[in-house]
Amino acid sequence: MPVKLLALDIDGTLLNPRGEITPRTLSAINQARQQGVLVVLVTGRRFGSARDLLVRLQLDIPLVSHNGALTKNIETLETLDFHPLDAELAREMIRFGRAHGVDMICNDDPHGVGTMVIESISESNKPLQRYLNQYRSAVVEVPDLLEHIQSPPIQLTVSGRCDPTEEFERRLGELMEGRVQLFKTRYRAFDLTILDVLSTTASKGESVARIARQHGIAQEETMAIGDNHNDLTMLRYAGLGVVMANAEDELKQMGFEQTTSNEEDGVAEAIEKFILTRS
Repeated sequence: MPVKLLALDIDGTLLNPRGEITPRTLSAINQARQQGVLVVLVTGRRFGSARDLLVRLQLDIPLVSHNGALTKNIETLETLDFHPLDAELAREMIRFGRAHGVDMICNDDPHGVGTMVIESISESNKPLQRYLNQYRSAVVEVPDLLEHIQSPPIQLTVSGRCDPTEEFERRLGELMEGRVQLFKTRYRAFDLTILDVLSTTASKGESVARIARQHGIAQEETMAIGDNHNDLTMLRYAGLGVVMANAEDELKQMGFEQTTSNEEDGVAEAIEKFILTRS
Protein backbone atom coordinates (compact mmCIF):
# COMPACT_ATOMS: atom_id res chain seq x y z
CA MET A 1 0.00 0.00 0.00
CA PRO A 2 1.51 3.40 -0.95
CA VAL A 3 2.53 5.87 1.73
CA LYS A 4 0.23 8.90 1.92
CA LEU A 5 1.42 10.43 5.21
CA LEU A 6 5.04 10.75 6.33
CA ALA A 7 5.77 11.77 9.94
CA LEU A 8 9.34 12.92 10.61
CA ASP A 9 11.13 13.51 13.88
CA ILE A 10 13.61 16.42 13.77
CA ASP A 11 16.66 16.03 16.03
CA GLY A 12 18.69 12.90 15.38
CA THR A 13 16.49 12.13 12.39
CA LEU A 14 15.78 14.93 9.92
CA LEU A 15 18.83 16.95 10.97
CA ASN A 16 22.40 15.69 10.71
CA PRO A 17 24.75 15.86 13.75
CA ARG A 18 25.58 19.49 12.87
CA GLY A 19 21.93 20.50 13.01
CA GLU A 20 21.59 20.75 9.22
CA ILE A 21 19.12 19.35 6.73
CA THR A 22 21.09 18.27 3.67
CA PRO A 23 20.14 19.08 0.06
CA ARG A 24 19.51 15.37 -0.62
CA THR A 25 17.10 15.08 2.29
CA LEU A 26 15.27 18.30 1.42
CA SER A 27 14.98 17.15 -2.20
CA ALA A 28 13.55 13.78 -1.15
CA ILE A 29 10.95 15.48 1.06
CA ASN A 30 9.93 17.83 -1.74
CA GLN A 31 9.67 14.97 -4.24
CA ALA A 32 7.43 13.07 -1.85
CA ARG A 33 5.22 16.12 -1.42
CA GLN A 34 5.02 16.60 -5.18
CA GLN A 35 3.70 13.04 -5.39
CA GLY A 36 0.91 13.91 -2.98
CA VAL A 37 2.41 12.62 0.26
CA LEU A 38 1.42 14.68 3.31
CA VAL A 39 4.66 15.37 5.21
CA VAL A 40 4.39 16.34 8.88
CA LEU A 41 7.14 17.25 11.34
CA VAL A 42 6.50 15.66 14.74
CA THR A 43 9.00 16.79 17.36
CA GLY A 44 9.75 16.98 21.03
CA ARG A 45 11.03 20.50 20.43
CA ARG A 46 9.22 23.60 21.60
CA PHE A 47 6.95 25.12 18.96
CA GLY A 48 9.04 28.29 18.69
CA SER A 49 12.29 26.43 18.16
CA ALA A 50 10.87 24.04 15.57
CA ARG A 51 8.98 26.83 13.81
CA ASP A 52 12.20 28.78 13.27
CA LEU A 53 13.65 25.74 11.50
CA LEU A 54 10.67 25.36 9.17
CA VAL A 55 10.69 29.06 8.33
CA ARG A 56 14.40 28.94 7.45
CA LEU A 57 13.83 25.90 5.23
CA GLN A 58 10.71 27.43 3.68
CA LEU A 59 8.73 24.31 4.56
CA ASP A 60 5.03 25.12 4.88
CA ILE A 61 4.10 21.77 6.42
CA PRO A 62 2.13 20.93 9.58
CA LEU A 63 4.09 21.14 12.83
CA VAL A 64 3.39 18.91 15.80
CA SER A 65 5.51 20.12 18.71
CA HIS A 66 6.07 19.32 22.40
CA ASN A 67 5.79 15.55 21.70
CA GLY A 68 2.21 15.98 20.51
CA ALA A 69 0.92 18.43 23.10
CA LEU A 70 0.68 21.36 20.68
CA THR A 71 0.00 21.55 16.94
CA LYS A 72 -0.01 24.99 15.35
CA ASN A 73 0.00 26.72 11.99
CA ILE A 74 3.54 28.10 11.62
CA GLU A 75 2.39 31.16 9.65
CA THR A 76 -0.77 32.33 11.46
CA LEU A 77 0.10 30.77 14.86
CA GLU A 78 -3.43 29.32 14.91
CA THR A 79 -3.66 26.55 17.49
CA LEU A 80 -4.88 23.41 15.72
CA ASP A 81 -4.62 20.92 18.58
CA PHE A 82 -3.70 21.43 22.24
CA HIS A 83 -3.48 19.01 25.14
CA PRO A 84 -2.55 21.09 28.21
CA LEU A 85 -1.11 19.71 31.40
CA ASP A 86 -3.46 20.04 34.36
CA ALA A 87 -2.34 23.02 36.48
CA GLU A 88 -2.73 21.31 39.85
CA LEU A 89 -0.80 18.27 38.64
CA ALA A 90 1.93 20.60 37.39
CA ARG A 91 2.17 22.25 40.80
CA GLU A 92 2.32 18.86 42.53
CA MET A 93 5.21 17.79 40.29
CA ILE A 94 7.09 21.05 40.83
CA ARG A 95 6.94 20.47 44.59
CA PHE A 96 8.17 16.90 44.04
CA GLY A 97 10.97 18.14 41.77
CA ARG A 98 12.11 20.66 44.36
CA ALA A 99 12.26 17.92 46.99
CA HIS A 100 14.55 15.90 44.68
CA GLY A 101 16.73 18.81 43.60
CA VAL A 102 15.93 18.72 39.88
CA ASP A 103 15.70 21.67 37.51
CA MET A 104 12.30 22.11 35.91
CA ILE A 105 11.14 24.17 32.94
CA CYS A 106 7.48 25.12 32.58
CA ASN A 107 6.66 25.42 28.87
CA ASP A 108 3.91 28.02 28.53
CA ASP A 109 2.25 30.47 26.13
CA PRO A 110 0.46 27.94 23.89
CA HIS A 111 -1.22 30.66 21.83
CA GLY A 112 2.02 32.48 20.95
CA VAL A 113 5.45 31.18 20.00
CA GLY A 114 6.03 29.80 23.50
CA THR A 115 8.04 30.61 26.61
CA MET A 116 10.26 28.60 28.94
CA VAL A 117 9.52 29.67 32.50
CA ILE A 118 12.17 28.82 35.08
CA GLU A 119 13.34 29.50 38.59
CA SER A 120 17.09 29.59 39.10
CA ILE A 121 19.02 26.72 37.42
CA SER A 122 21.66 24.69 39.26
CA GLU A 123 25.22 25.79 38.50
CA SER A 124 26.17 22.15 37.91
CA ASN A 125 23.53 21.69 35.18
CA LYS A 126 25.76 22.94 32.35
CA PRO A 127 23.86 21.29 29.44
CA LEU A 128 20.60 22.96 30.48
CA GLN A 129 22.34 26.29 30.98
CA ARG A 130 23.78 26.09 27.46
CA TYR A 131 20.38 25.26 26.03
CA LEU A 132 18.66 28.14 27.80
CA ASN A 133 21.38 30.56 26.70
CA GLN A 134 20.80 29.48 23.11
CA TYR A 135 17.12 30.45 23.36
CA ARG A 136 17.43 33.28 25.87
CA SER A 137 14.72 35.38 24.20
CA ALA A 138 12.16 32.69 25.05
CA VAL A 139 13.24 32.31 28.70
CA VAL A 140 11.21 33.92 31.49
CA GLU A 141 12.71 33.71 34.98
CA VAL A 142 10.31 33.95 37.91
CA PRO A 143 10.88 33.76 41.66
CA ASP A 144 8.31 31.00 42.14
CA LEU A 145 7.04 28.54 39.50
CA LEU A 146 4.13 27.55 41.71
CA GLU A 147 2.82 31.10 41.76
CA HIS A 148 3.36 31.44 38.03
CA ILE A 149 1.08 28.54 37.11
CA GLN A 150 -2.40 30.05 37.09
CA SER A 151 -3.61 28.20 33.98
CA PRO A 152 -2.69 24.82 32.45
CA PRO A 153 0.77 24.94 30.82
CA ILE A 154 1.88 23.01 27.75
CA GLN A 155 4.24 20.71 29.65
CA LEU A 156 6.98 20.44 32.24
CA THR A 157 10.53 19.45 31.30
CA VAL A 158 13.37 18.05 33.40
CA SER A 159 16.84 17.94 31.89
CA GLY A 160 20.08 16.61 33.34
CA ARG A 161 22.60 13.77 33.40
CA CYS A 162 21.23 10.41 32.23
CA ASP A 163 21.27 8.26 35.36
CA PRO A 164 19.97 10.81 37.90
CA THR A 165 17.28 12.03 35.49
CA GLU A 166 16.10 8.50 34.76
CA GLU A 167 15.99 7.70 38.47
CA PHE A 168 13.81 10.78 38.92
CA GLU A 169 11.64 9.54 36.04
CA ARG A 170 11.07 6.29 37.92
CA ARG A 171 10.13 8.09 41.13
CA LEU A 172 7.89 10.57 39.33
CA GLY A 173 6.13 7.74 37.50
CA GLU A 174 5.36 6.08 40.82
CA LEU A 175 4.00 9.36 42.22
CA MET A 176 1.80 10.16 39.23
CA GLU A 177 0.44 6.60 38.72
CA GLY A 178 -0.75 7.16 35.16
CA ARG A 179 -2.05 10.70 35.68
CA VAL A 180 0.53 12.08 33.22
CA GLN A 181 2.69 10.77 30.39
CA LEU A 182 6.48 10.77 30.57
CA PHE A 183 8.49 10.96 27.34
CA LYS A 184 12.24 10.47 27.49
CA THR A 185 14.89 11.57 25.00
CA ARG A 186 18.29 10.12 25.86
CA TYR A 187 21.68 11.12 24.46
CA ARG A 188 24.19 8.79 26.10
CA ALA A 189 27.09 10.29 24.16
CA PHE A 190 26.47 13.61 25.92
CA ASP A 191 25.27 12.10 29.23
CA LEU A 192 22.02 14.01 28.75
CA THR A 193 18.42 12.91 29.26
CA ILE A 194 15.43 15.15 28.61
CA LEU A 195 12.22 14.15 30.38
CA ASP A 196 8.99 15.75 29.17
CA VAL A 197 5.84 15.55 31.31
CA LEU A 198 2.60 15.83 29.33
CA SER A 199 -1.12 15.29 29.55
CA THR A 200 -2.32 11.70 29.19
CA THR A 201 -3.98 12.65 25.89
CA ALA A 202 -0.79 13.97 24.25
CA SER A 203 1.68 11.90 22.26
CA LYS A 204 3.36 11.85 18.88
CA GLY A 205 1.38 8.75 17.92
CA GLU A 206 -1.99 10.27 18.81
CA SER A 207 -1.15 13.40 16.83
CA VAL A 208 -0.17 11.43 13.74
CA ALA A 209 -3.34 9.33 14.05
CA ARG A 210 -5.48 12.46 14.36
CA ILE A 211 -3.92 14.06 11.28
CA ALA A 212 -4.38 10.83 9.33
CA ARG A 213 -8.07 10.69 10.25
CA GLN A 214 -8.56 14.34 9.30
CA HIS A 215 -7.20 13.63 5.82
CA GLY A 216 -8.87 10.27 5.33
CA ILE A 217 -5.56 8.40 5.38
CA ALA A 218 -5.51 4.82 6.64
CA GLN A 219 -3.07 3.73 9.33
CA GLU A 220 -1.51 1.33 6.80
CA GLU A 221 -0.76 4.33 4.55
CA THR A 222 1.36 6.13 7.16
CA MET A 223 5.13 6.06 7.63
CA ALA A 224 7.11 7.43 10.57
CA ILE A 225 10.86 7.91 11.00
CA GLY A 226 12.51 8.49 14.38
CA ASP A 227 15.51 7.81 16.57
CA ASN A 228 14.56 8.03 20.24
CA HIS A 229 12.20 6.83 22.96
CA ASN A 230 9.81 9.74 22.52
CA ASP A 231 9.22 8.57 18.93
CA LEU A 232 7.90 5.15 19.94
CA THR A 233 4.20 6.03 19.94
CA MET A 234 4.29 7.23 16.33
CA LEU A 235 6.59 4.42 15.19
CA ARG A 236 4.14 1.92 16.64
CA TYR A 237 1.12 3.65 15.13
CA ALA A 238 2.55 3.91 11.63
CA GLY A 239 1.89 1.21 9.08
CA LEU A 240 5.62 1.51 8.38
CA GLY A 241 7.92 2.51 11.24
CA VAL A 242 11.54 3.28 10.38
CA VAL A 243 14.38 3.90 12.85
CA MET A 244 17.69 5.57 12.15
CA ALA A 245 21.01 3.72 12.42
CA ASN A 246 21.94 6.24 15.13
CA ALA A 247 18.79 5.40 17.11
CA GLU A 248 18.86 4.20 20.69
CA ASP A 249 19.77 0.49 20.75
CA GLU A 250 16.46 -0.49 22.35
CA LEU A 251 14.54 0.91 19.36
CA LYS A 252 16.65 -1.04 16.87
CA GLN A 253 15.65 -4.28 18.59
CA MET A 254 11.89 -3.74 18.25
CA GLY A 255 11.39 -4.97 14.70
CA PHE A 256 11.08 -1.65 12.88
CA GLU A 257 12.61 -1.11 9.46
CA GLN A 258 16.03 0.55 9.63
CA THR A 259 17.71 3.20 7.53
CA THR A 260 21.18 4.73 7.62
CA SER A 261 22.23 7.32 10.20
CA ASN A 262 21.49 11.04 10.20
CA GLU A 263 25.12 11.50 9.14
CA GLU A 264 24.37 9.47 6.00
CA ASP A 265 21.05 11.01 4.85
CA GLY A 266 19.03 8.26 6.49
CA VAL A 267 15.72 10.11 6.01
CA ALA A 268 16.42 10.62 2.30
CA GLU A 269 17.35 6.95 1.92
CA ALA A 270 14.13 5.83 3.60
CA ILE A 271 11.98 8.15 1.46
CA GLU A 272 13.73 7.00 -1.71
CA LYS A 273 13.33 3.33 -0.76
CA PHE A 274 9.79 3.25 0.61
CA ILE A 275 8.07 6.14 -1.21
CA LEU A 276 9.80 7.32 -4.37
CA THR A 277 10.68 3.89 -5.79
CA ARG A 278 7.14 2.62 -5.15
CA SER A 279 5.32 5.47 -6.85
